[in-house]
Amino acid sequence: MSASEQSGEPAGDTRRDGSDPVGLTPLSPVGRLAATVDRLSREVRAAQAEAEGRALIELAKGILVARLGCGPAEAARQLAELAEQSQVTPLEFAVDVINQAARDRMSEVTDAFLAATAAVRTAVPDEDPDGGSTAGAGAAAEAVADSAAVRLRAAESGALAANDTQAVADALLEQALRPLGAVAVAIWAAGYDGSLTLVGSAGFPPAEAARWRYVPPDVATVARCGLTERSGQWFASLAGTGLPSVGRHQYPDGGRVAVPAGTGGRIHGVLEIVWPVPLAPQPPQVVRQVEALAELCAHTLESYTPPREPGQEPRVMPDAVELMDLADGLHDPALVLVPHLDAAGQLADFRIQHVNKRFMDPAGRPRAVVGGALLLEAYPMAAGDSELFRSVERVYATGEPFRARHMNLTALVDQVPLSAVADISVSRHGNAVLLIWRIEDETARLASLLQHAQRLGRIGGFEENLLTGEITWNGQLFDLYGRPHTSTPVPLEELAAHAHPDDAVAIGRFLRTLLHHRRPASAAFRLRRPDGVTRHVRVVAEPVLDTDDRLLLVRGACQDISAQHWTEVALAATRDQLAHTEQQAIERARLTLQLQHAIMPPEQTPLRVPDLQVAVRYRPAETEQLVGGDWYDAVMLPSGRVLLCVGDVAGHGIEAATSMVVLRNALRGLAVTGAGPGQLLSWLNIVAHHLTGGVTATAVCGLYDPARRTLRWARAGHLPPVLVRGPEARPLPLVRGMLLGAVAEAAYEEAEAQLAAGDTLLMYTDGLIERRDRPVEEALTQLLSTVRPTPNTLDQHLDRLLTYSRSDTDDDTCLVGIRVA
Repeated sequence: MSASEQSGEPAGDTRRDGSDPVGLTPLSPVGRLAATVDRLSREVRAAQAEAEGRALIELAKGILVARLGCGPAEAARQLAELAEQSQVTPLEFAVDVINQAARDRMSEVTDAFLAATAAVRTAVPDEDPDGGSTAGAGAAAEAVADSAAVRLRAAESGALAANDTQAVADALLEQALRPLGAVAVAIWAAGYDGSLTLVGSAGFPPAEAARWRYVPPDVATVARCGLTERSGQWFASLAGTGLPSVGRHQYPDGGRVAVPAGTGGRIHGVLEIVWPVPLAPQPPQVVRQVEALAELCAHTLESYTPPREPGQEPRVMPDAVELMDLADGLHDPALVLVPHLDAAGQLADFRIQHVNKRFMDPAGRPRAVVGGALLLEAYPMAAGDSELFRSVERVYATGEPFRARHMNLTALVDQVPLSAVADISVSRHGNAVLLIWRIEDETARLASLLQHAQRLGRIGGFEENLLTGEITWNGQLFDLYGRPHTSTPVPLEELAAHAHPDDAVAIGRFLRTLLHHRRPASAAFRLRRPDGVTRHVRVVAEPVLDTDDRLLLVRGACQDISAQHWTEVALAATRDQLAHTEQQAIERARLTLQLQHAIMPPEQTPLRVPDLQVAVRYRPAETEQLVGGDWYDAVMLPSGRVLLCVGDVAGHGIEAATSMVVLRNALRGLAVTGAGPGQLLSWLNIVAHHLTGGVTATAVCGLYDPARRTLRWARAGHLPPVLVRGPEARPLPLVRGMLLGAVAEAAYEEAEAQLAAGDTLLMYTDGLIERRDRPVEEALTQLLSTVRPTPNTLDQHLDRLLTYSRSDTDDDTCLVGIRVA
């Protein structure tokens, strides 16, 4: 009975779609030939499955012969009777006997399936609440477990019977992976240099498999990801990884699994499995089944020998003896490590097989104590933060060499951790690992650090023996002097001959302090080099006295401070320029402020008009540099009317202040003509446009008639006046009028307001209400709420407005108010 028959699969046509083998008409000669070829292929596959089933049954019979002490015929009879009593097929019972006897990875996977089956049977009762039987669900789950066990053992039998890795790939796909939904499988062999070779594949077109025959080292693929994770990589979709792999054009969105195939802690290759569609998370039983198949591949890859190219010499991997000879020829400490396996055949540690002659133990132990010990016993801290043991384990597993600089090595000496910094090199050679380290000498490290510090600081050192005349310079000092390293160093007594003549006094003082008074000294001078370049140098030196208090030698250093010197010179010039500029700015602001205050004092003598109170306020900007162009005016005209106006020239500074003076004086002169406020603003617009260099400004102008208590007013882009009458406060209705200086000629609309006894009228510039975070309308509403409570006097009213102003623009402010008596 074949394996396909035992598992309930038909032994005939295995194609799921039921289509013609090649899509041809069965009656045509080519169709008949294709059908014959397809039938023969199916018969070959069925014969292979039947042979694998017979192999499993024969293996189970051998186990019964050993256990029962009977002959082969009696074992066959016992197998048939026990299978009949268990109500399973002989093949399934044979697999159960093999699993119980082997207790290997395959049996562990089968036990996991059986445990899941038992959970299903426990969760599903024999009868449902409605009286219907649900035993079919438990039986189906049990059948799945039995089928998985048969598939795994059949795949194992086919792989062991195969004569190459290609046959192993075919057996794994047909017997174990296709029932899981997989459509292709690839077996990769890991090379000693980290390369990957496709040694077996199934389900891929031949051209695609040939194209992926070899993957060089360090090329990121799905299979290489399987080498990095001991538990393997499970990708839901190949497209989501962005990694290339075999069959990516045939199954671009399908799931991928890459599991390392290793035994005894060494990875021999990778098993890569392909699904046609995105892969959902798999249950633990399936994961263990795939890991068991990868371990099965590892046994085949362990004896795999890569084919040689024509004319290529066979690569002979060195054994431990040759590696020991190689280690003894190295000038750095080296250890030859061989794997140490536990009772289960898993890698537990590495045995230190050999210690070379250059070996220097970080803990100071002799070679004989370290040689022959286990790595973790000799260096238990290797499994700590340095991850040295993990690196050695990875190199042994993958064959990829490991290099690291400045790794911290820690050894325990009498339970006291001693640390050393070393450069590490780990490489695999055959079945052994070569570990080389170079402990960084503290003296050499500090010397290197000092050399780099001198180079970066442009510092050269010297030492002069005054008894023997011997002078020692380092290379940096020769470079500083612009002299070749083979030339004779310059003695201290000749230092002045190489300096600028103006620095002779400073150098003489330096030498007297150092040589005569025998005290440390320093000096700065200009060094004149042979190439004509002058460098600014600072020299620092100290005397060294012998036991008799005699001057023995002088040691010191010279530093090139040219960049610092010229930076200081530039900074000094910049400071002088900034101080001069700041002084000019302060003087200019002071003059501007004096001019502004002379024209518009913060308060002026009250204007005396019958039955009318007039008050003005000017608040300058908080920042003196922001002297603005706000202005006001309140003057009695020859006609008896009162001119009231406020304005704001755009900008700040002396230009704005002088333009403000021009406009204020021009308005005063024009007002004596008796023209109305609209005409006055039209004339003032001409002045702003033609006579002030094109400045722009806003203004509101009003003429108050005391006899009629009326105010005729016009505006040029300015906020309207505010009228306070009793508890009410409102702005006067807007009239049309653009800002001054925008166009050559402009007309301004006038309006007239009738005032009553007790009314207060306010004119102001935007510095009173303007805020950066609020629109003007909202600020004007806030102003109206502030002006409603009317104090006893007009002066108090204006002071209150300035006190409670919420403006945040630091702009100057003008305020003009009148109150009818």
